[in-house]
Amino acid sequence: MSEGDATAGIEKLLAAAVGAIGGAERPGQVEMAQAVGESVADGKHLLVQAGTGTGKSLAYLVPSLLHADADDGPVIVATATLALQAQLVDRDLPALAEAAEPLLGRPPKWATLKGRANYACLHRVREGAPDDQGELVPVEELSAGPLGAEVLRAREWAEQQVATSGTGDRDRLEPGVSDRAWSQVAVSSRECLGAARCPYGKECFAELARARSDGADVVVTNHALLAIDALEGLPVLPDHDVVVVDEAHELAARVTSVATADLWPGVIDRAAVRSRVHVDDGDAEELRAAGEQLRAALLDAPVGRLDTVPEALLATLVGVRDAARAVQSGFTATAREERAADVEASRRAAKTMVDDVYGTAERLVANGEYDVLWVEDRERGGRSLRVAPLSVAGLLRERLFGQNTVVATSATLELGGSFDAAAGAFGLTGEGAPAWRALDVGSPFDYGKQAILYVARDLPTPGRDGLRPEAVDALVELMASAGGRTLGLFSSRRAAQEAAEAVRKRLPGLPVLCQGDDVVATLLRTFAADEKTCLFGTLSLWQGVDVPGGSCQLVVIDRIPFPRPDEPLSSARQRAVEKAGGNGFMSVAATHAALLLAQGAGRLIRRSTDRGVVAVLDPRLVTARYGSYLRASLPPMWFTSDKAIVSGALQRLAVSS
Repeated sequence: MSEGDATAGIEKLLAAAVGAIGGAERPGQVEMAQAVGESVADGKHLLVQAGTGTGKSLAYLVPSLLHADADDGPVIVATATLALQAQLVDRDLPALAEAAEPLLGRPPKWATLKGRANYACLHRVREGAPDDQGELVPVEELSAGPLGAEVLRAREWAEQQVATSGTGDRDRLEPGVSDRAWSQVAVSSRECLGAARCPYGKECFAELARARSDGADVVVTNHALLAIDALEGLPVLPDHDVVVVDEAHELAARVTSVATADLWPGVIDRAAVRSRVHVDDGDAEELRAAGEQLRAALLDAPVGRLDTVPEALLATLVGVRDAARAVQSGFTATAREERAADVEASRRAAKTMVDDVYGTAERLVANGEYDVLWVEDRERGGRSLRVAPLSVAGLLRERLFGQNTVVATSATLELGGSFDAAAGAFGLTGEGAPAWRALDVGSPFDYGKQAILYVARDLPTPGRDGLRPEAVDALVELMASAGGRTLGLFSSRRAAQEAAEAVRKRLPGLPVLCQGDDVVATLLRTFAADEKTCLFGTLSLWQGVDVPGGSCQLVVIDRIPFPRPDEPLSSARQRAVEKAGGNGFMSVAATHAALLLAQGAGRLIRRSTDRGVVAVLDPRLVTARYGSYLRASLPPMWFTSDKAIVSGALQRLAVSS
């Protein structure tokens, strides 16, 4: 197909798909679609900043589908959030398929594929999950209480999914259940018996999902599974040569999360107890004792980053590693025995736990140059050791961008007016880096007319923790002018709770919800349904909240969201940049803050009819030298430091709503 024919094909299919949804082509949408088509044709990576409302999903799906049709291979689309996955699968792809079938002469196919632990396991649902002794606990023996009720509900839902040909995908279970409850009805890939051995293999949700992905034109997955496929060398996705990463500002963090490991005494103890019925009891006891020694050693270790591991702690880690290796050998010695499915399920679960303990202990003992180690206090008591990669840029460069043509897109890829930070995070800078191009297709919104950026220049600089009284005063005044309609984004749970308590006392007529009062989905529904209701929260509300209209006309940010100076991973990264002669603060802390500020400010304008104010209660946004970099990362809102102007604008908006 000639370049002209390809361009015409993209434009024709995009117009048809937009029409099938019932909309109109948006500014920048055609430009982005053509750029994606060019990249998948010539193999040059593409970074695209596409603002909210651009219609970027169809802009990459259309050329992706045409490429899959011509190349006889799927395009992988990876997202960070359930909301976007649902939009792609439930709205965009069905509309695109309807529009494309007459043009392609066949119905396009798409599929959703996630890691095995995201799907209910029918063996666990029907036969039970291992208890602390490794024995399967059947449904009827579940203890009463909240956990038992959650597990029973999840199991009933899984059976309904079988009866209705559902997907068994955890994200379709509403309301959801806790991680602990879900672990009773799901297994990891290493715990799985395999379709051939499992008595329920023909009904397996994960196997059916994988079968649907074979022959699909577009496979929708998440960042985590993309990371496992690319970084761990496990072929969990169908063969492909093009990857679209949406919400790409999250990619490096999600990959880092996949590559982070945790070792704590509780999991060592459970691994030892579950192993007893499958290996020599003496070896299992040695592992349990090594876990207790680690518990004592962690109490003597300093909380925070470990540049060097104390000798006593290192010796204990060696003991854990060696004890886990001995238990592994016991599993290997019995590997060829024929076992009933329930015994094999118990054995695999126990071995997986021991393998994880061994692998993490070995990594901690090695203390590699490119790993960061730290001691952390756990929420439920006790301490653990964590290890994470200093950077994932090299891994992404070699194993994702080096193996595929990648289109990375987000509303916030261009920070401080440049794509350099995103390119660096993806490993696209430096000698020998692969070729790439960048494109900012802008936004359909007129931010200069729709939004005001207010910075409270006269407030004192924030301290380390908590809210300043002056900031509370400013918050109350702004919310009173707005008549509610406020999304408060705070740097800590403590600050959000303090602010909620203060506003409830001083503005009793305004309902204030605070993260932690209920699950986030319920809080968001309540916030969106009542214009006077306000919602305060922390990190999970800075991204992904989509509440258009009069319910969100004021977004308040309490302070610039720099990482804490003692945060182990970011502080190690800053130091590494400085050691290499760079500016660690700007490269790490300021970039982190710029991304979150851009995401937080993006909660305000979600439709072309939205109007409102983003209020930042941190004067450093205008007084500090780095302030211009941070402001350049925000949408081009009309700027002021005059509180009277902002209060008047909010009052007029409240009256007109």
